Amino acid sequence: MKNLPIPDASLSVVMPVYNEEKTICEIINLVLARPEVGELLIIDDASTDTSWEQLQKFKDDPRVKLLKQEVNHGKGAAITRGFAEATGDYVIIQDADFEYDPEDYPLVIQPLVNGKADAVYGARFMNSPGQVRYFRHEMGNKFLTFLSNLFSDIHLSDMETCYKAFRREVIQNLILTSERFGIEVELTAKLARSRELRIWEVPISYNPRRYDEGKKIGWKDGVAALWHIIRFNCFSSDKKSFRRPWSEVLKKPSAKLD
Repeated sequence: MKNLPIPDASLSVVMPVYNEEKTICEIINLVLARPEVGELLIIDDASTDTSWEQLQKFKDDPRVKLLKQEVNHGKGAAITRGFAEATGDYVIIQDADFEYDPEDYPLVIQPLVNGKADAVYGARFMNSPGQVRYFRHEMGNKFLTFLSNLFSDIHLSDMETCYKAFRREVIQNLILTSERFGIEVELTAKLARSRELRIWEVPISYNPRRYDEGKKIGWKDGVAALWHIIRFNCFSSDKKSFRRPWSEVLKKPSAKLD
């Protein structure tokens, strides 16, 4: 089967921002240059630098929606707010730095457009070319992915990747509660829990930034992820995970959920 054409303006991009004044304007321009992008939802999570002031340069662009958290809650809280506001056919998460390249959007959302997937993970470690990565950081990611796979019973190669894309009605049917980096574990656990959703992986490029360039995730978040893996895979119920039965949601691919 040939790939179907990706419709222009069909993608909602959710971008959490916290103290990204050095990169925010350039990454926004890269996102808006993509023809498949119909809207960019930017959630400033109470930045203490000039990020919010920088964002005002885009306030008159009809594709850009600026949202501000008055109190810093974390990446998960910002992403969840963006998901709720999304209106495109497809939704993807984009960090506000240069680790992930918006030129990979077509690779990530193509399985959604083809009707083969309900969620797609852009995997950083599937033999894709790129800058040499931190060994311990990558091994930590792989260890957490292994534990996530063990508990969720799906076989991913990169659970912690930023590039996760979804059919909009799928992501808006998840009940998400994680406020920090536990959102990656929670998303994976609840997608896997459905047993009805088709989850794909595709290789993407990856350009890891150094800790002196502002990389925010650390060992404490890794330790917290261990608890989140157990919590969301072992102690969540369908009632706490989904708003509606999947049989109902998947019958209505264009219906926005309340």
